[in-house]
Amino acid sequence: MLLILCMLVACKNSKKEEKEPIKLGSYSDKQTETKQDPLTASKERGGLIYTDFCMQCHIANGKGVPGAFPPLAGSNWLKDKREASIHAVKYGQKGEIEVNGKTYNGVMVPMGLSDQEVADVMNYIMNSWGNTQDTMVTKEEVASIEKKNEQ
Repeated sequence: MLLILCMLVACKNSKKEEKEPIKLGSYSDKQTETKQDPLTASKERGGLIYTDFCMQCHIANGKGVPGAFPPLAGSNWLKDKREASIHAVKYGQKGEIEVNGKTYNGVMVPMGLSDQEVADVMNYIMNSWGNTQDTMVTKEEVASIEKKNEQ
């Protein structure tokens, strides 16, 4: 008897109820999609790249490690040396640089990022921790920066 009851319940539950189909296009774009300006979208992508590639050395707060890894937070080098900063992210950096009055002489290996990823992470770091920029870094700007011959 219990077996018959279980079979009846199982059969009843296996029948699919017909549901009304979902009507596509019944919502406006404003309801279903958030539009962001290009800089905001780039900074969001850049924050993810920073977490994956940069945070290990420059730390979550962008302050770096004194004597080892330069700060990105409030960095005069980022502001004053835009092209050199982009070049460092794109191709790596070695040799002495001065950041906020302190000399750093280390090596940052190239991360293998695409031009768009470099632009995104630059927009993130150049607009975080007290940094501001007037002009957004673009994929085209990054693409125009060529590798320098090192001696």
